Amino acid sequence: MNTTEEMWNKYHTNLRAFIGKRVNDKDAAEDILQDIFVRVHSRIDTLENRNKLESWLYQITRNALIDYYRSHKPLEALPEWLEQPQANREETNRRELSSCLAPMIQQLPEKYRHAVQLSAMEGKTQSEIAEKENISLSGAKSRVQRGRALLKTMLYDCCTVEINAMNQIVDYDKKEGDCKFC
Repeated sequence: MNTTEEMWNKYHTNLRAFIGKRVNDKDAAEDILQDIFVRVHSRIDTLENRNKLESWLYQITRNALIDYYRSHKPLEALPEWLEQPQANREETNRRELSSCLAPMIQQLPEKYRHAVQLSAMEGKTQSEIAEKENISLSGAKSRVQRGRALLKTMLYDCCTVEINAMNQIVDYDKKEGDCKFC
C-alpha cells in the first residue's frame, strides 16, 4: 500500500467502528478518525515494517483515543467545599495537620524531637543536623528516621490517614474517641 488514500479505503471502516465503540459522540469519532489519517500521512516514513501496517494504524488510533480522553475530561460543577483553589486547600490541610503534629512532636524523646524539628520544621539537611548536634551523619539519619517512625505511629493511632503513591499525606480524619493531640 503506497498512499494514504489506499490505507483510508482499506481501513477507515474498521477504524471508525473501533473508535465508535470507545467514543459515544459521532462527530468526535469522525474527528478522531480524520486526525489519525493526518498522523498516518505525516508519519508513514517512520513505519519500519510494511507488514505491520494494520497494527501500526491501531496503535496510532489507541494513542489518538488517549489524547481525546485526556483533553475532554468531563466538566462537572464542583461541590461547594471543593471550590477552594487547590493551592489554598493544600495550605489549609498543611496548617491543620501541623497543628495536630506539633503536640505529637513535643511527646517524642528529646534526641528524636530535636532531629525531627530541625529536619521538618527548619528544613535542615541531615548533614547539617549531624554537624549541629556534633554526631555522625549516620547518627543524624537514624535520629530523623526513628523520630519520623514514632511520629507516624502516633499519627496513625490518632487519625485515619490517606497517603498517595509518593507516600505523602493527602488527607486525614480524626479517629473516633479521644485524641489528645488533635
